[in-house]
Amino acid sequence: MTVLTAEPAAVTAGPPRDDRRVAGLDGIRGLTALYVVVHHCWLLAFPGYPANTGPGWLGWLLHGRLAVVVFIVLSGFSLAIAPARNAWRLGGARRYTLRRARRILPAYWAALIASAVIATAVPYLPHSEPPTLDSFAVYALLLQDVVAAPAPNGAFWSIAAEACLYLLFPLVLLLRRRAGTAVTLAVVTVPVVVAGLLFPALSTGSRPTGYTFELAPLFTVGVLAAGIVTAGDRIRRLPWLSLSALAAAPVLTLIAVRGSVWTVANYYWIDLAVGPAIAMFLAGVATRRPARLVRSLSSRPLQSLGDCSYSLYLIHMPVVALVSTLLVAPHTDSRPVVFGVTVAVVLPLCLVTARLFAAVFEKPFRSYTP
Repeated sequence: MTVLTAEPAAVTAGPPRDDRRVAGLDGIRGLTALYVVVHHCWLLAFPGYPANTGPGWLGWLLHGRLAVVVFIVLSGFSLAIAPARNAWRLGGARRYTLRRARRILPAYWAALIASAVIATAVPYLPHSEPPTLDSFAVYALLLQDVVAAPAPNGAFWSIAAEACLYLLFPLVLLLRRRAGTAVTLAVVTVPVVVAGLLFPALSTGSRPTGYTFELAPLFTVGVLAAGIVTAGDRIRRLPWLSLSALAAAPVLTLIAVRGSVWTVANYYWIDLAVGPAIAMFLAGVATRRPARLVRSLSSRPLQSLGDCSYSLYLIHMPVVALVSTLLVAPHTDSRPVVFGVTVAVVLPLCLVTARLFAAVFEKPFRSYTP
């Protein structure tokens, strides 16, 4: 697995600039978050996961884990664009830490409180458990990837892993600056591969903690792929979307042939295999090729969706569970009807709630400057 990069074409002085305006990335965030919402509607409508008990043509909705992989690669990629323009320098540890904290913590803590209240009031909802004081503290401190605890919101597992990866980010930049792309990728990826081979239990089934370790190579490949954006024209003009499709094709074929049960049991390896394809896709979008795709991803509706994608991810699970379990499922035995009605109710409800949530708990903190 190799990500082709080159040294930055130009080095800018001062702290790295914000990278959120790279065309198309917000649209990818928004579509990925929307997929996660529909995925959870699917899970509650068609029990039996990881087996596909729904219509075959909806089987593509089963793989919510791969959406998290997209988020992780995208997180590393978008964070690294500005440092890549600045000779892979962070631009100040304090500044970076405060920006990350303001970006994730206020909305996360607000969603945690809301989820805890809902899980306590309706303790039988799927994908949540009533919190204890200890478990609430674990989640409030973002320790749920280290300490197993009842989850008030089943989507929160990835937030802790991503927060841990934020701590890894300065080290990845340092390694990239001192040792280059290949060594950086090897240092992070080889231990994950060796651990998966020596301890097969890591790569089969689900476990409550320890996801930061296996997601670290995905985050790193996203970081390294950001070098493509700042490389010379020869690298930038490579057909990254076509290369992405070539890299993804064997993985998608394997998923289709082996089926969902095998795929879910082997996400550890599937994630590693699909990560480079995602990184190359992001590089293609960020270098504006093809322009038509970038324009579509940068359209106003997708920009708006991406702008509240974090809030959408945080708040959607209790909404999906409440609507599916309390409002829809009691009134029909048809699982396809449960799915269709749940999606029809949940999508507008979640989108409106996410926009309001982002307006209150995200945007004021994004624009805050000490």
